[in-house]
Amino acid sequence: RRGDINGGKADDERGRRCAMKTAVGAMMATRVFRVVARARVLASRTQRALSSGRGGDVDKLKPLQTAACQRVFESVLRRDGAQAEFVQAVHEVLDSISPVVEQRAAQLEPLVAALCEPERVIHFRVPWVDDSGTMRVNRGFRVQMNSAIGPYKGGLRFHPSVDLSVLKFLAFEQVLKNALTTLPMGGGKGGADFDPKGKSVGEVMRFCQAFMTELSRHIGSFTDVPAGDIGVGGREIGFLFGQYKRMRNEFSGVLTGKALSFGGSNIRPEATGYGVCYFLQEMLHASGAGGLQGKRCVISGSGNVAQYACEKATQLGAKVVTLSDSGGFIHDADGIDAEKLAFVKELKESRSARIAEYVDRFPKAKFTPRDHALDYNPLWSVPCEIALPCATQNELSANDAEHLVENGCMAVVEGANMPSTPGAVAVFQRARLSFAPGKAANAGGVACSGLEMSQNALRLSWTRDEVDARLHAIMRDIHANCAAVAKDYGRGGDYVFGANVAGFLKVADAMAAQGVV
Repeated sequence: RRGDINGGKADDERGRRCAMKTAVGAMMATRVFRVVARARVLASRTQRALSSGRGGDVDKLKPLQTAACQRVFESVLRRDGAQAEFVQAVHEVLDSISPVVEQRAAQLEPLVAALCEPERVIHFRVPWVDDSGTMRVNRGFRVQMNSAIGPYKGGLRFHPSVDLSVLKFLAFEQVLKNALTTLPMGGGKGGADFDPKGKSVGEVMRFCQAFMTELSRHIGSFTDVPAGDIGVGGREIGFLFGQYKRMRNEFSGVLTGKALSFGGSNIRPEATGYGVCYFLQEMLHASGAGGLQGKRCVISGSGNVAQYACEKATQLGAKVVTLSDSGGFIHDADGIDAEKLAFVKELKESRSARIAEYVDRFPKAKFTPRDHALDYNPLWSVPCEIALPCATQNELSANDAEHLVENGCMAVVEGANMPSTPGAVAVFQRARLSFAPGKAANAGGVACSGLEMSQNALRLSWTRDEVDARLHAIMRDIHANCAAVAKDYGRGGDYVFGANVAGFLKVADAMAAQGVV
């Protein structure tokens, strides 16, 4: 009887084990199915994103000109195919540098592949407490893309749209942009999917402190020097710097964009917008179109870059007639002068209000609300000679570009990062319109950050005029470098080609000299 009982228990145990194995097998099969299904979804998502606008308005990415760059791009697609913005940025650069890479394919192809892969990606949670005492959690990132020519350098963005694709695209562009400045800076980018809009000062401070508590482990004045970007202005930089100082017990130039009272630089808030206009001025002179005097200028955006591009363009004699935000745009045919711009600055910086209020103060202007049903942005249909897209990536489509060309626009200079879709760039190039990509034209901001790093290292503070003169000289040199490289390769006037090749060759030479690292 005892044997029967023990035998029954053994049978039960064997049954349980079999059932467990069956359950585990079913679970693993389900997981594999889900992974495969997820991979298929992600593989198709890139093409949908590219054709729907997130990654540009192209229906299909064209094959690259040479086999070496095509192999690299196919590898990027296999690994990062769901990252639409990053894929678009890589394709645009590889398309430019293909002829150069093919000349030294054995040496340069591995370097191109390494350039497309971040040296390090840091992804962390950011827990913080809101005013009601409730814990919130956001995602934080830092993409340390390339440090071949200096410490990682690039901004922090706080915006709900932030994800790994956006930050990898920005970091990738930052590598080439920083190389063009002639200053010893590598490329990186970071941020969080946190939206400062609608948050109290206390909530923003607590989030910044929580964000820096983790980020402080990975940055330093000789390692990685972040700055501001969308959603990260002087207030946020102050909170971030204070927390870094508390965590590390040191006062160092680990962040740029600081206030003058604790190590900041003159001209830093203005630098990107001013630099855009300095580059534009050089480009107009090179094309024989003269300066900005008397030319109508349309600008998108109303943030830091747009405001100071408007200010400098006006000082140089242009008439700026538009500004915008996510709600729509204003058209002031009389021009946005210093008084009107001061109102815009107060509107955006002090009250975080909408650009629509501009027409309440200046009733001769017209406000056009954003219409998502349209396949174009009416802002780019306003007649002009100069267009400065200064809002965000992929804001200017092929249809918008056609409208600019039809209305007699002679030059487009990007103030934002990759604001023109591939289709728009193709339209500009077919029309032989002067076009400057953001990695060259908006490098003034990071150039001034580099000057702030130099001042911090020297324990000096340069005057406003001195920093402005250095900024102007850097932008003049960037223009000359891009123009010269394009001319050397038989592509005179092609600033996209010139900027990509000049930046790439500088980084590639440094990478080759440092070996397999």
